[in-house]
Amino acid sequence: MTLVRQPTRAGVRDAAAKIAAILPPSPLFVADIRGIPVAFKAECLQPMGAFKLRGAWHRLTAIDNDVREKGVVAFSSGNHAQGVAWAAKRLGMPATIVMPADAPKSKRDGTLALGAEVVNYDRATESREKIAAHLAHARGAVLVPSFDDPWIIEGQGSAGVEAAVQMAALGMGVPSRVVVPCGGGGLAAGNALGLPDSMMTVVEPEGWDDMRRSLEAGWIEPVGDNPPPTACDALQTVRVSQLTFDVLSRRGVNGVAVSEAAIRAAQRWAAEKLRLVVEPGGAVALAAVLTGQVALDAGTLVILSGGNVDMEAYGAVLARAD
Repeated sequence: MTLVRQPTRAGVRDAAAKIAAILPPSPLFVADIRGIPVAFKAECLQPMGAFKLRGAWHRLTAIDNDVREKGVVAFSSGNHAQGVAWAAKRLGMPATIVMPADAPKSKRDGTLALGAEVVNYDRATESREKIAAHLAHARGAVLVPSFDDPWIIEGQGSAGVEAAVQMAALGMGVPSRVVVPCGGGGLAAGNALGLPDSMMTVVEPEGWDDMRRSLEAGWIEPVGDNPPPTACDALQTVRVSQLTFDVLSRRGVNGVAVSEAAIRAAQRWAAEKLRLVVEPGGAVALAAVLTGQVALDAGTLVILSGGNVDMEAYGAVLARAD
């Protein structure tokens, strides 16, 4: 029997300490929605534009020194790619990223600029997991999944630990409710561990809300056949992992799904009210709050998970009135 390491609250605290040693906290903004002050954790302002460097740093720094020279292999549409590339560059490790051929150009360019090798695959016909596993085995490198990994989950949870300290400093108390974008569930699971006394809601785009359906069913439900197109490239996970599902299920987390129009409206709201550039996948939690799908109180924390936009598409969103 193989025992799989489980993510823990202590691991989240360790990850938060690691991140604090190399980066200042990402900013926390407060704005009123329906007359209620809401806190917004701006992970879109991280050095590589998203929260993903948290899990990547926690994972890569846990790799033994004698193995680091072989490097790491990851698979991602862009934000995890850049997070791993950022951490690997800082640690002097080679990094190879398996990316879909249709990944946003801005995310591909950002990954290459950080010194990583990019291997393309066809999202519709090929398995990124299989390609990455083969490359890691052939090179003796460490495989770094985007969410199905205890270190990754713990690292992402450091965002909530930071936010709780910032909210307390503003007199808002500990977060009573946390609203989190969800693809594979690494960010949500990490924050569920790091903030055990907070209610939590995960948010996904309509048609890609497999975590919501899984939590309601009590077992993992994959995305259905022919899911609709979505601008949320970072949240196109067809099946969540047992690790993330188990953490969220034990906590009694609930989920909601938001429309593409609501996501665009949230991006515009963030630009107008917070002066922040937020990518579609990073705006889904805000969309759920703005549409009233999540109840609010004065201790609500919303995570804006990323800001790596395609500028042409983003410009069209800002100019559009749905």
